[in-house]
Amino acid sequence: MRIAPRPLALAGASAALALTLAVFGAAPARAATVLNLVAADYGTGPADTSQTYWQTIADAFHAANPTITVKVQTINWNDFDTKVQTMVQNRQYPDITEGDYFSNYAQEGLLYKASDVMTDPSNLMPAFKTLGSYGGAQYGMPFTTSSRTLFYNKKLFSQAGIAAPPKTWDELYADAGKIEALGKIGYGMPLGPEEAQAETLLWFLGNGGGYQDAGGKWVINSPQNVETLEYMTKLVKAGYTEPNPGTKNRAAILEQFAQGQIGLINGITTLLPIIKQAGVLTDSDWGTSAITGKTGPLDSTLGVCDFMAAFKTNGSKQAAIKKFIDFALQDQYQIAFSKEYNLLPGTTSGAAAFSKIDPQLAPFMAALPKAVQYPSDTVWAQVKVQIQQTIGTAIGPDPKPVLDAIQETALKGS
Repeated sequence: MRIAPRPLALAGASAALALTLAVFGAAPARAATVLNLVAADYGTGPADTSQTYWQTIADAFHAANPTITVKVQTINWNDFDTKVQTMVQNRQYPDITEGDYFSNYAQEGLLYKASDVMTDPSNLMPAFKTLGSYGGAQYGMPFTTSSRTLFYNKKLFSQAGIAAPPKTWDELYADAGKIEALGKIGYGMPLGPEEAQAETLLWFLGNGGGYQDAGGKWVINSPQNVETLEYMTKLVKAGYTEPNPGTKNRAAILEQFAQGQIGLINGITTLLPIIKQAGVLTDSDWGTSAITGKTGPLDSTLGVCDFMAAFKTNGSKQAAIKKFIDFALQDQYQIAFSKEYNLLPGTTSGAAAFSKIDPQLAPFMAALPKAVQYPSDTVWAQVKVQIQQTIGTAIGPDPKPVLDAIQETALKGS
């Protein structure tokens, strides 16, 4: 959920096209069926807007299916959740969305099952089936995915006399201290509102914790999670991280790593083009390793997925929706999106094809089958926001009251 990458720029022609597109586009009068697609924008401006990507697909689809027109509207990631929720509250339902998956819409009977709007749902990435499901049925269709790994600056490691990336928390603590002694940031800890839930979960997993246990019971305020935040506080108080991690977003941390200012971060595939664009680190100046755990590296990592979903509020459109989703999930479009935004495909066939094109992303794809996902409960949207807004305040004082408050929200909504 919410991958929110930092993509490479498109060509000037594509940018010009993006600037001319109106919200939802313009539907030719002869179209018998009009589908409204609302998608998250993974770009940073007109030059790399996702509007261009989706409009290209919509145009190709209309050429092959003249009686169906797809109106495209893309929304900035920061506003996507709230704007879709407002559309639903006002009963101005989109036909198809791509971005976060809202299980509460499935609970309310607003969504088609994946099997109702896809010819081959078995081609969807199986690791994310549960995350996209409600009541044992799959509604969210994986569109784009990613996994996390530890990035480290080999140049700083060499200067600090560090031979290998850390495997345990204590090794990470020692390495971060040596890098801080060089005048750099030892470890980047983004606990700001952009994606604090990801950084927090990676640390929780390293101590056998998490947001839920294996049976789906909420365990946010578990002793393991409390101990984890206490260790993170130790790292911050030592001065081995950036000041005030609760105010630092992931985007800023990725940029600082690319500039050679940070020794270690839990990173994502979208860091790769940022490193290239910065022009400070060569490919030999950085490396990746398994996420560090309390007593050893994790054998799993956080897997993130953004989904397509189809609303059944207008039953006469089901056949048209199915045609478009089948069309949009073809390998060629999955690969185009992954290349444009340095992410991973959401389909099995797309991932297999893409792995042959970009071997640098192979370690991230290899991690997906064993990846841990966010909870799929309908209350997760509330819990996620609370983590984003408050987990940074757990650094410094006793973290238990902060975790207790988030746990209470989770239990009340379950």
